[in-house]
Amino acid sequence: VTDPDAWEALARNVLADYGYADVLVNNAGILVGGPFLELRPSDWERQLGVNLMGVVHGCRFFGDQMVEHGGGHIVNIASAHGLVASPFKAPYTASKHAVVGFSKAVALEVAETGITCNAVCPGYVRTPLVEKQVAAQAKVHTLPEDQVIRDVILAAQPNKRFLEADALAEFVLFLCAPAGAGMTGAALPMDGAWTAR
Repeated sequence: VTDPDAWEALARNVLADYGYADVLVNNAGILVGGPFLELRPSDWERQLGVNLMGVVHGCRFFGDQMVEHGGGHIVNIASAHGLVASPFKAPYTASKHAVVGFSKAVALEVAETGITCNAVCPGYVRTPLVEKQVAAQAKVHTLPEDQVIRDVILAAQPNKRFLEADALAEFVLFLCAPAGAGMTGAALPMDGAWTAR
């Protein structure tokens, strides 16, 4: 997702095979954590490349098709960390805040074209990325994984439950359906009340 040439080729292939793309969901993300003062420039570049520039490239290459077609839906998967910060996640937090701001700017620019653009901001979704964090934190804190989930990973998330990927996908479908046509330029939390504080 960091390679603009790969995005351009993908957009050309979609155009050739389907005529246009009316939905784009940018959902790639990585986490490089650690103390801010110990992170290397390459840690920042890698994370901003995937988490932010991947979104920018996708919107750029598929936005043209949507404008030409007269509409479409862009959903950028940000994070609750696009709305609030956590220690030891400075690059991730910065990249997800940037995705939220970028999504709002895109929505304003394409508002009259029939394109919607939103950022969805989930809390912790049960994914391989999160499963790795659970295992790593269990080792660091010498706690059982179920306790790490509740007291460490989900400490800031009041409902103390992971969001399931299927629920996130259903919400994305709503944003791309006629019922979601009026929603654009929004940062929409799905975070178990994390950002309600």
